Amino acid sequence: MIYLDNAATTFPKPETVYDAMMDCMKNYCANPGRAGHKLAMKAAREIYDTRENIAKLFNIDNPMNIVFTNNATESLNLAIKGVVNAGDHIITTSMEHNSVIRPIKALEKLGIENTIVQCDKDGFLNVKDLEEAIRSNTKLIVTTHASNVCGTLVDIKSVSEIAKSHNILYLLDASQTAGVYNIDLKEISADMLAAPGHKGLLGPQGTGILYIREGLNLNILKEGGTGSKSEDLFQPEILPDKYESGTHNTPGIVGLNEGVKFIFKEGINKIKEHEEELCRYMLERLEEIPNIKIYGPKDATKRAAVITINIGNMDSGEITFLLDSEYDIATRSGIHCAPLAHKTLGTLEQGAVRFSIGYFNTKEEIDKAIEALKEISKNN
Repeated sequence: MIYLDNAATTFPKPETVYDAMMDCMKNYCANPGRAGHKLAMKAAREIYDTRENIAKLFNIDNPMNIVFTNNATESLNLAIKGVVNAGDHIITTSMEHNSVIRPIKALEKLGIENTIVQCDKDGFLNVKDLEEAIRSNTKLIVTTHASNVCGTLVDIKSVSEIAKSHNILYLLDASQTAGVYNIDLKEISADMLAAPGHKGLLGPQGTGILYIREGLNLNILKEGGTGSKSEDLFQPEILPDKYESGTHNTPGIVGLNEGVKFIFKEGINKIKEHEEELCRYMLERLEEIPNIKIYGPKDATKRAAVITINIGNMDSGEITFLLDSEYDIATRSGIHCAPLAHKTLGTLEQGAVRFSIGYFNTKEEIDKAIEALKEISKNN
């Protein structure tokens, strides 16, 4: 199979990810932080090592400000619901995933207002429009770094500067960029950053992270056992224990660590350049296909390696079905859990076919995808 669904989950993973997870399961998968014996201590050390490497990747001073979650959705829910109260106002954009939009809309019943800033037809955010949406009660700004639908990049540095100048919290959803783009949290002053482990960070599903700025206190989504201060009937205040109730996904976190180590080994700039070059190549070759519709910017430097298309008025699901069944090419069609983004792009009714490129894809695979699309276009 030619796998071009990396925006959902990267595949394959580096071999070291599989090896490390198997080693953990077979040799030391005890309960970290819940005992003093050597297997539990080994598991705890591996988890802390992962925190350190993630902190290094994002240029974070204190690894204890990294909270492990099950996915980016959990991270975003914790971040959004953890910092606002009745009477507050949240600003976000029309290019967000439902993992941002749905938690924000759910808060309306608690008296928390929101403004969704409209992006342009290519998915670009005008930061002046965002600044004009600020009110006296604005507490939080949430934006993606890159659209999961068409890859359009947000000027996160400008957004972070606007938030900081108005004393507003900024939550960055790095679901499509963490591990591929260099996100330096000393340069991008985000108060919180959410990311999945199973996408650009090259770890397994069931892993995610939330960075919480030093000194920022979030309301807790869940209480329970943390292995610390067990004599206390109330949740401990220390990080990351405060937000990590329950047993960790130790094999998953160990696998995530190997994904991050692979990024260090290869070099994040090399990974980005590879994906950007394939994105540029595919955008150029797509122009050869009759009746093609390409959404988002045509400049590969202004988008992540996520390319969404339609062919004439064909149903997007039919194209994906044909790519899979006839050509063994994995893509994703439909609304991609981002209806507002599709409305912005004008594809809400038809949906669209998404090709999302990863580090292990090749030009030869792109060529085969182009030839398949040519045949589909010709026969329909």
